[in-house]
Amino acid sequence: METPLRGRLFFFFFIVGALWASERREAVATVFTLQNKCPYTVWPGTLSGNGAAVLGGGGFELPPNSAVSLTAPPGWSGRFWARTACVFPPSGVSGSCATGDCGGALRCSGGGAPPVTLAEFTLAGGGNGATKDFYDVSLVDGYNVGMGLRPTPASSGCQYAGCVADLNGRCPAELRVAGAAGETVACRSACEAFGGPEYCCTGDHGSPNTCGPTRYSQLFKAACPAAYSYAYDDATSTFTCSAADGYLITFCPEADD
Repeated sequence: METPLRGRLFFFFFIVGALWASERREAVATVFTLQNKCPYTVWPGTLSGNGAAVLGGGGFELPPNSAVSLTAPPGWSGRFWARTACVFPPSGVSGSCATGDCGGALRCSGGGAPPVTLAEFTLAGGGNGATKDFYDVSLVDGYNVGMGLRPTPASSGCQYAGCVADLNGRCPAELRVAGAAGETVACRSACEAFGGPEYCCTGDHGSPNTCGPTRYSQLFKAACPAAYSYAYDDATSTFTCSAADGYLITFCPEADD
């Protein structure tokens, strides 16, 4: 028969173990694995927020069927995106990309030019008070490349975010960005295309109560229900996770990526 002392000791060690596990989640680094399933090379860009560590030097080349892993410290926040059809001289500056360009540099020090698909993160720990990760895939700045975002391991039980659909192929004519050969290389957001407050959620439309979905954001949402379609699409587009060791970010994902 269990004695009261043994019962209290078991409870004590259970609580200590739970607290240790919680602290450990906040203290460990997170591994981002970026893989390219596009039939062409992409140049991922990375941007860190609030003075956080720069990952991958800010940008790099990622050929088809290849992957790169980047380690972020606790509390890191930032974004990832794919640049396409880039040309860089050996110096890595004064280059250009058809989409997602960051001032012509291989190693970005700022964000990518819209339209661009974004993966956005705020990680737990690091003194920011968060006990879980926040993440999303955003089409608020438009779309250039499909992107899947999956927490790892699968046993973490955390939700998938992303956009598998080819929005370039579904893009309304008034939102299309054409490449050198006339092909659609990106799809602008209505905010970028038209600039009205009802599309940008600014001015009199600067709150969730006054800025709802438009026919353009609804088109994005119908194609990619697990991605942000406009500024106040939080309820169905921002995800949290407290059990992931890392995140797999796939460019041009298939349905199961």
